[in-house]
Amino acid sequence: MSDVTGPGGGPGPDPDAGPTPEDAIGAPADALLRARAAARARGLRPGVKPKRRFKDMPGVGGESRRGGRDPQTLGDELDAFVSERGWKVDVAVGSVIGRWPSIVGTEVAQHCHPVEFVDTVLTVRADSTAWATNLRLMANTLMASLAREVGEGTVSQIRVVGPSAPSWSKGARRVQDGRGPRDTYG
Repeated sequence: MSDVTGPGGGPGPDPDAGPTPEDAIGAPADALLRARAAARARGLRPGVKPKRRFKDMPGVGGESRRGGRDPQTLGDELDAFVSERGWKVDVAVGSVIGRWPSIVGTEVAQHCHPVEFVDTVLTVRADSTAWATNLRLMANTLMASLAREVGEGTVSQIRVVGPSAPSWSKGARRVQDGRGPRDTYG
């Protein structure tokens, strides 16, 4: 006979016989009790929907927009607005045109101004041919200033044009293939 005694003093369950029906019912109940204790420890109650924590919310944790719930600075909101629509480069170039004297210097800005920006090429018009030549020589310095102000690669080339000369081909009677007056206009 075995050494194991049961609760009534009689022979107990055989250890080699396997789980009894009472053990099969007790294991899930024990697991349920452990799960309830863990939930209580986290502050959860049965039947109450858990609140979302900030770390579970999308866009929180160093990212911008924070789900639209927290107040943001106007500058951050404008940056997000411009980025969402793909206007970043256009706004940067617009700011260059608006801040032209501070970027190139007041003396240079007195003699030239940006005219247009198309496909990463900035066109600058000079007051005279001498200033146009000077700007062409300063192109590398201007490119470095522009890269610092609007970002690398936004402006890939600076095209410098001189002053526009008036057209001398006016009127019904004019000389064909005429070269006009001999003046440099600058």
